[in-house]
Amino acid sequence: MRFDKPPKTFEEQVSLLQSRGMVIDDQSSAIHYLAHLNYYRLTAYWLPFEADHGAHAFKPGTRFDAILNLYIFDRELRLLLMDAIERVEVSLRTQWAYHMAHGHGAHAFMESSLSEKKDRWQRDLDSLREEISRSDEVFIQHYRNKYDDPELPPIWAVCEVMSLGLLSRWFTNLKPMPLRRNIAATYGLDDRVLQSFLRHLVYIRNLCAHHSRLWNRRFTVTMTLPRTKPAPLIADFHPEANRKIYNTLVMLAWMMDRICPIHRWRRRLLDLLQRHSIDTRAMGFPNDFATRSIWRMASGAKP
Repeated sequence: MRFDKPPKTFEEQVSLLQSRGMVIDDQSSAIHYLAHLNYYRLTAYWLPFEADHGAHAFKPGTRFDAILNLYIFDRELRLLLMDAIERVEVSLRTQWAYHMAHGHGAHAFMESSLSEKKDRWQRDLDSLREEISRSDEVFIQHYRNKYDDPELPPIWAVCEVMSLGLLSRWFTNLKPMPLRRNIAATYGLDDRVLQSFLRHLVYIRNLCAHHSRLWNRRFTVTMTLPRTKPAPLIADFHPEANRKIYNTLVMLAWMMDRICPIHRWRRRLLDLLQRHSIDTRAMGFPNDFATRSIWRMASGAKP
């Protein structure tokens, strides 16, 4: 079958939505939004509102404003997650560099004996060299100008230019169990759980960075949920919805409490849900989530 659909003007897109049963109160406003938010970007938000996907017919009462509200909520959710992910990433870099350096020296990352698989270690070291070579950070330039042996800066410097994906791969390939456990203990987690969460976080960060939908998304990269520790956190997860965003939010709230004990991130998330009147079930939230300890904890006054 050959694709032969012609492109539609923004006015024609509005007419098409109306012909399929979507209620559009302000056509000029809808045209404006479609001119800046691609029709197919919004498609993912109105798919659950279709009564007949084959005919693309909407359920009675489906409003363009409701779709737009979901889109705006999802955008604000991505920004909120990026705030938490930044803090988690910076913290994890610090812990990785600190424990590696104190256990095995300033250039511990160059020791292949600390890796489970030498070929992966070499690949990751090559990637790190490339990231350092592209860096224009002052502290990298200073090291190059002052030292020539070893060829790479110390671990507390290189950790500042490595990507979250590279950090995740390095932790996964880290061999000494005391190192892994000490890093994970900072967050009260088992090292295998932290490893899995790191991999999942890379996936989530990439979704956010590419402005992809989080609401009602079914994740392809999930994380291992804690089974034994931390005991207070286990009951806050929703194992039946591990491909939805809820469990990610639980873990981020826990990590934020370890990294920045006085914060308003949790409160900002709950306010966001309330402000947009979001049906949280589409995001994997259990019906009783508000009664669970991670969400009942009071937030401090700092952002």
